[in-house]
Amino acid sequence: METTFRGACLCGAVRYEIAGEPTRFYHCHCGRCRKASGTGHATNLVVVPVSAHWSGEDLIGSFKVPEAERFTNRFCTRCGSPVPRVVPQLGAVVIPAGSLDSDIPIEPEAHIFWNSRAGWSGGDQELPRYPESAPPSE
Repeated sequence: METTFRGACLCGAVRYEIAGEPTRFYHCHCGRCRKASGTGHATNLVVVPVSAHWSGEDLIGSFKVPEAERFTNRFCTRCGSPVPRVVPQLGAVVIPAGSLDSDIPIEPEAHIFWNSRAGWSGGDQELPRYPESAPPSE
């Protein structure tokens, strides 16, 4: 199912439109994804692209982890937000799901690198849920 995915960085200087087939959708708990996202996991959509269009491409920075075969962190140099990256070894584009402005037609299919997760992250414990910010502490 070919879908068009649109998104941007936090400041809006980098925008993208990627059309293609979504093939995988994971919550990744590996140490690299945790460091790159600053969170307990990164949620990434893998798309085999048919076309890709960018604006603000000159503002994209990248860091290639020297010992990593496929991991490169791409980000807006203005606001630091993660942006999609082409992974030639997969013939795909990895889109950070949080950067998307459009809906995703598939559900996440798995937690990967689960044994690498931070002890405080990724558990299925029941926590309070708030529609917006948490109430002030007493």
